[in-house]
Amino acid sequence: VQLQASGGGLVQPGGSLRLSCAASGRTFSSYSMGWFRQTAGKEREFVAGISRSGGTTCYSDPLKGRFTVSRDNAKNFVYLQMGSLKPEDTAVYCCAASALRTVTASAYDYWGQGTLVTVSS
Repeated sequence: VQLQASGGGLVQPGGSLRLSCAASGRTFSSYSMGWFRQTAGKEREFVAGISRSGGTTCYSDPLKGRFTVSRDNAKNFVYLQMGSLKPEDTAVYCCAASALRTVTASAYDYWGQGTLVTVSS
């Protein structure tokens, strides 16, 4: 599976942004998908995950209620809708695919290149 994230950019505090992750290959629906983020000098942080069918989602506790993950298996896309953005949400966001439903980055088999989200006035 090849993944490509997009949709990042500069947004003001309190604003919203939707990230997209396009997947290639016919086996997209075989993978659980995750979104992670990373800033310089910090470890990669789990943001959100979604099961193969899209029926189950999970979120990093601090982000619950502000971020929503979804997927479209027919189009091979996974999305991350982000709202009420804060400066501390500034990071490079990456999508990843895993055969497991997990929050652990090392369990993800495929990674897309990240897209930078900057929250600033």
